Amino acid sequence: MGRWVGVDVGGTKVLAGLVADTGELLRSVRRSTPGRLVSAEVVEDTIVSAVTEVAGGEPVTAVGLAAAGFVDGSGGRVVFAPHLPWRGEDVRSRLSTRLDARVVLDNDATCAAHAEATYGAGRGMSSLLLVTLGTGIGGGLVLDGRVWRGDQGMAGEFGHMQVVPDGAPCECGRRGCWEQYSSGSALVRYARARLGTDPTVLTELCEGDPERLTGPMVTAAAEDGDLVARGAFTSVGRWLGVGLANLVAAFDPALIVVGGGVSVAGDRLLEPAREALGRSLVGAEHREVPPLVPAALGPEAGLIGAAALAMAARGGSVDPG
Repeated sequence: MGRWVGVDVGGTKVLAGLVADTGELLRSVRRSTPGRLVSAEVVEDTIVSAVTEVAGGEPVTAVGLAAAGFVDGSGGRVVFAPHLPWRGEDVRSRLSTRLDARVVLDNDATCAAHAEATYGAGRGMSSLLLVTLGTGIGGGLVLDGRVWRGDQGMAGEFGHMQVVPDGAPCECGRRGCWEQYSSGSALVRYARARLGTDPTVLTELCEGDPERLTGPMVTAAAEDGDLVARGAFTSVGRWLGVGLANLVAAFDPALIVVGGGVSVAGDRLLEPAREALGRSLVGAEHREVPPLVPAALGPEAGLIGAAALAMAARGGSVDPG
């Protein structure tokens, strides 16, 4: 057996995990992502620290890195990461040297799609569409049983489809991107804009300071019945369904899988998404609308998929279990 580590690098967190040959997550370590305004070296320091801790200081066979950004076709560089400081960075080579291990690099949602197709909700399906909701929106496609990366390795960047002309500004530099209306950031933005002075669950959790409000606070408040928090999930869910309708029209998948940190809300997010998908999908009354389900592997899907890709690259078995 090898010692495989998967790392999911998002806009707000680095999640590293030690993964068994069967895809089982043995243990994990979480770090906060410094953000896109710091240097690439600071982000990479965070990754190295997380990998070292999760591996218990022992050597690892290989590391799979799931990056929230555009990864080139060779799997060597992060060409552009809207929520991180990577711009054309040779991430694979630098981290391989620092970790003294082989590093396999791919887009985070592509890794999650690979994991869900191999071990999770899409196991046995010929095609699936995966959308991850975190700081932004990521996406992955499995077509005819294989992850589809596109000509340059950059397929699945659904979060930057424009859904509102001249809409809200996005970190990518454009306006009206889908992730500005359906993502963890959109969830918090909605709640902050409506946070009043009345004593509600949300105001208590953030101590009356909207800037202290976080996604987990909104989730907790929604579970406690807070109307603003529930409204935030309804809004994000509806926009999710609108965007998914466009993707279903384009790719006609057998299954839609929703993952990422926001997906832990379950049906509070997915029910309004299903309703909006049914309303927005052209010809919905004359076709079978694909099932919309949560990721079976949860927020860990990205790191598990990255580790699985590292196994394959080093000759380890990617055993569906």
